[in-house]
Amino acid sequence: MNWGDVKDAVAKYAPLAGAALGGPSGAAVGSILASVLGVEATPEAVQRAIQTDPEAAIKLRQVEAQVEESLIDARGKVITAEAQGESWLQRNWRPLLMIWFGALVGAHWLGFTPDNLDVGTVGRLLDIVQLGIGGYVFGRSAEKITRTVSGTGLLDRVRGH
Repeated sequence: MNWGDVKDAVAKYAPLAGAALGGPSGAAVGSILASVLGVEATPEAVQRAIQTDPEAAIKLRQVEAQVEESLIDARGKVITAEAQGESWLQRNWRPLLMIWFGALVGAHWLGFTPDNLDVGTVGRLLDIVQLGIGGYVFGRSAEKITRTVSGTGLLDRVRGH
């Protein structure tokens, strides 16, 4: 048995950890999960703990919540660092990327799509564009609402102004 064999059982309670078990860092993630579950760092022991320990699901969900919290914190730090950056490009790469995506959508709409791209690939690319533009619009809306309600922008509050 290897860590990839345990990923589905783990993913029921901790989807991020389950996905990681199937990848190149599977052994490291498996060791962490084994430590949390209080068992030997083997796929068999983790599998057995999930099947027999009623507390295992709770422990795995707690680990997943901590990982998600860490990811959110890290993303917030990246955005704050970019917003406070000295470089114009560092502060504005996201809006520039959205403009570029908008241009790609316009080019597709006007028929400037390479012949070697199938409809499925174009659809997936446009899904990414939609996600990015939606995130950008949501972020700008949150900034404007914060400024209206508090008199200062969200970034001003993060910066401590």
